[in-house]
Amino acid sequence: MKRGKTYLESEKLIDKTKSYDAKEALETFTKMPKRKFDETLELHVKLGVDSKQADQQVRGTVVLPNGTGKTQRVLVFAKGDKAKEAEAAGADFVGAEELVPKIEKENWFEYDVIVATPDMMGIIGRLGKVLGPKGLMPNPKSGTVTMDVTKAINEIKSGKVEYRLDKSNIIHLGFGKVSFGAEKLLQNYETVMEAIVKAKPAAAKGQYIKSIAISTTMGPSIYVN
Repeated sequence: MKRGKTYLESEKLIDKTKSYDAKEALETFTKMPKRKFDETLELHVKLGVDSKQADQQVRGTVVLPNGTGKTQRVLVFAKGDKAKEAEAAGADFVGAEELVPKIEKENWFEYDVIVATPDMMGIIGRLGKVLGPKGLMPNPKSGTVTMDVTKAINEIKSGKVEYRLDKSNIIHLGFGKVSFGAEKLLQNYETVMEAIVKAKPAAAKGQYIKSIAISTTMGPSIYVN
């Protein structure tokens, strides 16, 4: 695969014969040549669990102390007083059944997170085939199926991220922008890693954290010890 000039210049700053501590890795990323956009720092954590086993799932949410650097657009499925509450809390879009054909037929995806009150899940279930593959289905475990829509919206807007295993037992998530600087990125990184460690399933045997790598959106990876 042919790499661009910025990637190759960035790669020169990495010593591939060693693994870095997180602070040193993040400082290295901030010294790399800048692109025309503010790149996201991405975390890739390989776990010693089997995601096919129900008792070895690792999934949860964590609020990053310095946010994600991205403005999250929130769609809330709610009716009556809960719809009014969602609007007052700053939801970008609020609705109910009338949104189903808009999402199904018009491919409407101008939002990043969906929050729903429990009574709306019957309606949202009809959108499972559309929302599921995009990772947009509300879920009680991620705090997006709740009667407390104000709390859910506030947390999402202030930097709440979800972590979950993929089929190859790796967690991938963005935890801030290069422009944050190493100190704020380190605070976000430590908050995420602490949550992942706490989420270790009781059924997991042997080494839990197999490897940790950090990369930028379009840059090389650094392995972290």
